[in-house]
Amino acid sequence: MQADPRALRFAATATAVVLALVLVTDSVWLLAAQTAVFALGAVGASPYGMVFKGIVKSPPRDLEDARPPRFAQRVGLAFALAALVGHATQIAPLALGATAAALFAAFLNAAFGFCLGCETYLIIRRLLPAAR
Repeated sequence: MQADPRALRFAATATAVVLALVLVTDSVWLLAAQTAVFALGAVGASPYGMVFKGIVKSPPRDLEDARPPRFAQRVGLAFALAALVGHATQIAPLALGATAAALFAAFLNAAFGFCLGCETYLIIRRLLPAAR
């Protein structure tokens, strides 16, 4: 499966905006919505990607392997779930820390095109070649 890198960067930008709003507003509902977006992205059905496809009509020049970004979505999902647990249990450092970590990763991708989760996926693949 292949992915349009422009859509991935658009999704990272939208994610960064949403997570920044979560930190500013402390909205558990917005965090829950972003958690659902991560879950959908992990199975290749990112709503942000669908919005991108509706807006941008030009075909991509390049495509990339979709497995690393899907792994990154799973990592984002894990951090968002941890943040939700932090909110539910009123452990503010967990809620804020997990949200901030996810925001940091999304910001790196949005601003610099550096996908931390994707790079982690590639490192894991190199260290565990049998996991291919």
